[in-house]
Amino acid sequence: MFSKILIANRGEIACRVIQTARKMGIATVAVYSDADARAPFVRMADEAIHIGPAPAAESYLIPEKIIAACKETGAEAVHPGYGFLSERASFVEALAAEGIAFIGPPASAIAAMGDKIESKKLALDAGVNVVPGFVGEIRDTDHAIEISSDIGYPVMMKASAGGGGKGMRLAWSETDVREGFEATKREGLNSFGDDRVFIEKFIENPRHIEIQILGDKHGNTLYLNERECSIQRRHQKVVEEAPSPFVTQKMRKAMGEQCVALAKAVDYHSAGTVELIVSGADPTGESFYFLEMNTRLQVEHPVTEAITGVDLVEQMIRVAAGEKLSMTQDDIGIDGWSIENRVYAEDPYRGFLPSTGRLVEYSPSLPGWTEDVEVGGKPRRGVAHGAGSIRVDDGVYEGGEVSIYYDPMIAKLVTWAPTRLEAADLQIEALDRFRIKGLSHNVDFLSAIMQHERFRSGELTTGFIPEEYPEGFQGAPASEADLRQLAALFSGAEFDTQVRSRQISGQLDGLPNPPSDWAVKIGGEVFNVTLEEGGASVNGVRINGTWDWKVGQTFAQVTGDNELVAQIERVGVRWRITTRGATHEALVLPARLAQHESRMIEKEPPDLSKMLICPMPGMLVKLHVEAGETVQPGQPLATVEAMKMENILRAEKEGTIATINAQEGDSLAVDAVILELE
Repeated sequence: MFSKILIANRGEIACRVIQTARKMGIATVAVYSDADARAPFVRMADEAIHIGPAPAAESYLIPEKIIAACKETGAEAVHPGYGFLSERASFVEALAAEGIAFIGPPASAIAAMGDKIESKKLALDAGVNVVPGFVGEIRDTDHAIEISSDIGYPVMMKASAGGGGKGMRLAWSETDVREGFEATKREGLNSFGDDRVFIEKFIENPRHIEIQILGDKHGNTLYLNERECSIQRRHQKVVEEAPSPFVTQKMRKAMGEQCVALAKAVDYHSAGTVELIVSGADPTGESFYFLEMNTRLQVEHPVTEAITGVDLVEQMIRVAAGEKLSMTQDDIGIDGWSIENRVYAEDPYRGFLPSTGRLVEYSPSLPGWTEDVEVGGKPRRGVAHGAGSIRVDDGVYEGGEVSIYYDPMIAKLVTWAPTRLEAADLQIEALDRFRIKGLSHNVDFLSAIMQHERFRSGELTTGFIPEEYPEGFQGAPASEADLRQLAALFSGAEFDTQVRSRQISGQLDGLPNPPSDWAVKIGGEVFNVTLEEGGASVNGVRINGTWDWKVGQTFAQVTGDNELVAQIERVGVRWRITTRGATHEALVLPARLAQHESRMIEKEPPDLSKMLICPMPGMLVKLHVEAGETVQPGQPLATVEAMKMENILRAEKEGTIATINAQEGDSLAVDAVILELE
């Protein structure tokens, strides 16, 4: 076994590898850029080597710097995590030339499966079901249009070396191909150094299922069941679960055996994932097709670990050291259900635009939960709660920054429970406890998905988000019972605050006690609340319950008729409560004052309809219009690149360009005015 390994990655996956290495008694070396000098993974490792500036192309993506760090520290092997150099065959070969082991598959397998075009040819030869498409090289846009017409719309254009949702465009028509083909090539070149594109048939109403593969160097290859990853946004996974609510045992066996055959065809060892697209319209489960093989550890690997009890990082290390797998296919079972939500720095209320900045507050912890206890008769990573468990994989810290240079993921929230709905409910409770301040995040959105009836029924497709949120996300809908509970909570917070102020010596002496009758305006609705012993009356409806909250606390725990956990804070003269996937603001007044309706009137927001506002921090890579030009609704006005993704900003209405306030190549802040219309 290795005595020391180097982790050629950053963030949560670096922390994850260090945790397992520490458990195995293996010393660890971290490498870090300028942006990560104070990151948790750097402090966790036994040694840390600085390798360059913040941009990945100048630090984490330079093999020579990784190899130099290995030589300097005596690291015998490298774990690449995911992303960066994890699927670069030349990096594996360079390590081998220096006598350094790679904790991953052989270079030949990476080369064979890392190229989407070549991998499809290999899959065809191995007898694996493959989506209809064009697997040769595409000359130009006209050729792409010709191919797309032959296949039949809709089609998906993908960067050959792509991954992580980058370099992908869905085309429903020739216009879409003409507009998106070159953008797909640019994203492939910018993100992966390869501008080749392939085109395949897009299967409507698809489900995204993937099979976890694990093999050793002695010819043993297993499949560790499946993960359902159908809930995606812009082809980036948002929610993953294991097992899939759609997959039957017969289907699981057929898919698993095909994926094992493909892995053996390229002499694969280590952990890897075969991604499949499955027709949700086929109840037989026989319509599944090969998409690609990821020759690395997946972001969502914790859900597989939760239901199988297999530490995939440990197995990768043991396989790299030459050990045989200590398990057989018959040993791989399914224990309960696990769900993973990716907590991102993005604003779901503004079209999921990336958000960067400082984590002024960050706390994913759940008070009273203890670490690494036995749950369901087995030891589990994370913390225990009732019949389930929670695991948070992160690599950020309070006071640190989510940088423009790397992926905007803040954390992975993983729950395990005996049943799927119990795992989802545990997600809702845990998400309510996430405390993130300083930048926008998607916690509300994730909670809304967990509560959505379609998710809970298991009727999933990759179109879930655009289909269920066609006009964007505005918070999880609150029932009338929820709103009444919130109104009572708002009134209680105001009452307690006024009581507290009267208890401060020398202040507000002689004032009467605060009233019990309140008017609470939430959105456009006013609730009449009377606080009573053991509850409240809201619009004449009695609510039984109490809240555990004191002035100055962050969280309120409500028990009674409608139990919930809420984050509560004062914002100016208003109160703000966040719970169950939505943030609610309220103006709370004594009932006698609320009779003056003007006290409850909202201020009108400014009119920004004549401005093109930059919705995210990024670079202006293309201006599509000039001053004086007349534009039509839907016409492209500017293209902004953020997180290596190109975002086309379009005109919302007809108008004439009056002024242009930015130039191509400018770095733009969020809400910067790019241009104005007359």
